[in-house]
Amino acid sequence: MSGKQKKLLVRIIAAALISVAAQTLLRGEALGQILIAAAYLLVGLEVLCSAAGNILRGQIFDEKFLMSIATVGAFAIGEYMEAVAVMLFYQLGELFQSIAVGKSRKSIASLMDIRADYAVVLRDGKEQKLSPEEVEVGETLIVRVGEKVPLDGVVTEGRTTVNASALTGESLPESKEEGDKIVSGAVNLSGVVKVRVSGRYEESTVAKILELVENSAEKKAHAENFITRFARLYTPCVVAGALLLCLVPPLLFAQPWNEWINRALVFLVVSCPCALVVSVPMSFFGAIGGASRKGILIKGASYLEILAKTDTVVFDKTGTITKGSFKVNAIHPSNISEDTLLDIAATAETYSNHPVAESLIATHKGHIERSRIHTVSEISGMGIKAIVDSETYYVGNGALMEKIGAVWHECRLPGTVIHIANNKEYLGHITISDEVKDCAREAILRLKALGITKTVMLTGDIKKTAEVVGREVGVDEICSELLPAQKVEVVEELLSQGRKTVFVGDGINDAPVLARADVGIAMGALGSDAAIESADIVLMDDELLKIAEAIKISRKTMRIVKENIWFALLVKALILALGALGAANMWIAVFGDVGVMVIAILNAMRVMIK
Repeated sequence: MSGKQKKLLVRIIAAALISVAAQTLLRGEALGQILIAAAYLLVGLEVLCSAAGNILRGQIFDEKFLMSIATVGAFAIGEYMEAVAVMLFYQLGELFQSIAVGKSRKSIASLMDIRADYAVVLRDGKEQKLSPEEVEVGETLIVRVGEKVPLDGVVTEGRTTVNASALTGESLPESKEEGDKIVSGAVNLSGVVKVRVSGRYEESTVAKILELVENSAEKKAHAENFITRFARLYTPCVVAGALLLCLVPPLLFAQPWNEWINRALVFLVVSCPCALVVSVPMSFFGAIGGASRKGILIKGASYLEILAKTDTVVFDKTGTITKGSFKVNAIHPSNISEDTLLDIAATAETYSNHPVAESLIATHKGHIERSRIHTVSEISGMGIKAIVDSETYYVGNGALMEKIGAVWHECRLPGTVIHIANNKEYLGHITISDEVKDCAREAILRLKALGITKTVMLTGDIKKTAEVVGREVGVDEICSELLPAQKVEVVEELLSQGRKTVFVGDGINDAPVLARADVGIAMGALGSDAAIESADIVLMDDELLKIAEAIKISRKTMRIVKENIWFALLVKALILALGALGAANMWIAVFGDVGVMVIAILNAMRVMIK
């Protein structure tokens, strides 16, 4: 409990004790009334001053205004204890709200701790301790045991294990040695390593994540926007209703003023929309914080709301359903040797960091002279054109061979097929295989168990390869041999059918589809700027099962939000009607306001419980 919360609790307890003592021991005496007034000011002065300040700023119709009018009015008609009770319970509700919000904020705060306070840099052979923002690309860091990795980079010396649980939600340590990539935010566990910085702080994984989390509250759900609009209209209407209730019966029907003023005050107290204004945003905030602890980063409440309605999940194949770790399993040359065909393909792909290119280079094993390469240009969705040793080569898929007019043929083996041609002369093809993730089939089964009616797999691979993978994991529909633009078209077709569609991709080359779907989820995005930028939800590791977990969190959140809205509205409507008829006193009104708010807050906190 914070210092401010403790002070508020002390004031509440002191005001309660003073007012009870005054009512019990000095009832009806002047000193008793003075003590009750003192108790009221002890717990209510802050509310009165805040209401006055808001009125001066033009913000009249808020809950503090309603509490002030109701309690001052209660004093005016001699209902002293009721006035103190209303303010006491209102402040108690505020305390509950503050504690609950603080608890949900802790889950976000734990994620914010991933930023390193400093970086130890080697400059001119000496160690310097600098802020991460001051470190340049290419500089060497020294990361000791127990320190956070301050910037993304590559290990150049040493061996260690790191804990990236703050990023991924998984506590299993990872081994790192020379040549391995290491990301900011991970904690060094076992050995001193030197790291060559690969990007500035503002481009680092940790900076992107922190920006994402800090901005998540800006994208409000429809339910939050509805409550905000509702409160703006509802509160003035309630004040007008209370005025009519107070004035019309005494003026037109000669009814007693005290009775109808009391009814109007009850009407004002119970009408306060705190339960809705507080509990609905808190439900979303708690869900975002709880998901972040599991390595699921959600960019805003609006995506939680849409995710809860999802009925269709579309997957990219490579790097999402499959591991994305390719290996060459067949080389089929035409009129040249296998080594020559592999040398041409690997040399042409030298400047690419695509997994397919990396597998070709790894299989080549020899030293590739980059001076042999004159120009390389990408042909979108098809492959590349490279001038190597003054010869023009095309390396890519069947569509590229068709485009250049080469006489080519498909491979009988399943897998990704890379075709190579010298101008129009077909030189052969290389088949590369990719392994399906162990949890892929289980992930699809869990989605279907949640009521997802359609699962689709999209890939640029040939139909035969796609069908092998699709059947293995159990998706409902397989779309193969697609260019990036065609993947967008498939998603748009599903959207046009009225389906709430989620697209799951690796975040590297799927940005257009991630952006087009109702919700884009980037898989295995640790260290991928593209994923964090383009996706609505980012899963910080390769765990496909977390897609179902994210949907479960979203549905639980929306269920709790709806429960709070209906509970608050029904209870308030009932007590408002009873108050207008004179069947509800101030104590019942207090329950209708503060009691309902506390119950709604406690219910909202359930979203943080697994």
